[in-house]
Amino acid sequence: MADGTSVTYYYAWKGGPRLPGQPGDDEFIAAYNAAVATKRQPAAGTLQSILNGFQDTTIWADLAPRTQSDYVKLIKVIEQEFGDFPISALGDKRASNIFLSWRDRRAKKSRRQADYGWQVLARILSWASGRGLVPANPCEKGGRVYKQTRAEHVWSTGDEEAFLAAAPAHLHLALVLALWTGQRQGDLLKLNWRQYDGQKIRLKQGKTGARVEIPVGRPLKAMLDPIRQRIGHVLLNSDGEPWTPDGFRSSWRKACILAGIQGVTFNDLRGTAVTRLALAECTEAEIATITGHSLRDVRSILDAHYLNRDPRLAESAIRKLETGTEFPK
Repeated sequence: MADGTSVTYYYAWKGGPRLPGQPGDDEFIAAYNAAVATKRQPAAGTLQSILNGFQDTTIWADLAPRTQSDYVKLIKVIEQEFGDFPISALGDKRASNIFLSWRDRRAKKSRRQADYGWQVLARILSWASGRGLVPANPCEKGGRVYKQTRAEHVWSTGDEEAFLAAAPAHLHLALVLALWTGQRQGDLLKLNWRQYDGQKIRLKQGKTGARVEIPVGRPLKAMLDPIRQRIGHVLLNSDGEPWTPDGFRSSWRKACILAGIQGVTFNDLRGTAVTRLALAECTEAEIATITGHSLRDVRSILDAHYLNRDPRLAESAIRKLETGTEFPK
């Protein structure tokens, strides 16, 4: 103050209303709760009310925690751009161009994130349209601006050998688990010993809710049995503690650099597992039973992304043709 004394003022948030009393006082708490309630109350007839409503649905509750976290980040971006967008304007023919222009601006920084934001907004508007809360979903169509696939990104046996030779020992099991189960990183990090009975691994996939029962192959069993416990996580870090997702990603990235592995990620191990199962002449149904993919997704992976680029299939096809065809003498 001008006389040299100090006074502390509290505000509900930056730029928000000033709060009376001191933190912990009944008056202070009541004022804070009232301010927050006012802030969260969306203006009637705006897109903000739709964004809020979606987060109170069973659809939202059924999303995996990681997916919810990703959605929240994008919903905040959408709120800043379109929170006050009138619901009535969603039925205007020009609305689609407004949202597409927003996606195009975001694509200049990241096409993948631009598509993800579009996907989240389209999903929310689709829910609202189904409930009759909006006159139309202008994001129903629009395609994608990110075209790259993981078509070439399959772990080779050379990649596998290089990783096992150079990476820290506590990461070896993660590689073999992924290759022999075809499961996602998040599900493998959560895997506990109660889900392994010595013969099979049973789990419910966090992303889709699909339940899978995977017979354990000999190479994986040889790694699991010597360290098998009654309880606790299967995958542990160098300190013997369960991995955090960020900690695992960081350690995995460093290990790949150390092993000289480029162009493939842990996520590519799932598609690699599908490829190897197909090369072992497993049917699409057999592959889907193990990995938890839908038959359509298995077919898509095999048709569009992996097998048409694997020369071993061509060799196998010609050998079968040679042995199964009677040629003229």
